[in-house]
Amino acid sequence: MRKAIERIVSGHWSAADQIASVTLTFDDRHRRRIRMTDDGGEAFLLDLAEAEHLNDGDGLRLDSGGIIRVLAAPEAVLDIRCQDGAHTARIAWHIGNRHIALEVLADGSLRIRADHVLAEMLRGLGAVVSERNAAFSPEPGAYATPGSGAGAGHDHHGH
Repeated sequence: MRKAIERIVSGHWSAADQIASVTLTFDDRHRRRIRMTDDGGEAFLLDLAEAEHLNDGDGLRLDSGGIIRVLAAPEAVLDIRCQDGAHTARIAWHIGNRHIALEVLADGSLRIRADHVLAEMLRGLGAVVSERNAAFSPEPGAYATPGSGAGAGHDHHGH
């Protein structure tokens, strides 16, 4: 069986080395050692030295050569548009106060996992909330190792 032994950060590997891809949800992109199946149906063993968060576009280097590209799977999310910067800060505070993973999109809007209770709360706070299926890659958190993309949760102890 093929064995993926190293995560290579997106942008630090050549597309010419890609031999396959694997499409994973956010929850399935935090792993150390697990049997996986690539998008072409071929099995491989993910066998990293430690648990890492796999980001969209990262590569998994195989011990036999070649790279398997990690793709973020579309999943049910809520995109949240706010009126201005102050409104965005207030909305982000309410989301963070509930310890909900949050992605800040390039246009300044916010994305969380779909949740009908939160959607109603956010609409009540004046946000425009759109339900859709899209890749979800939330902020890694203040205690994540720089560049790791890990740490959707956090630890108040020892830091």
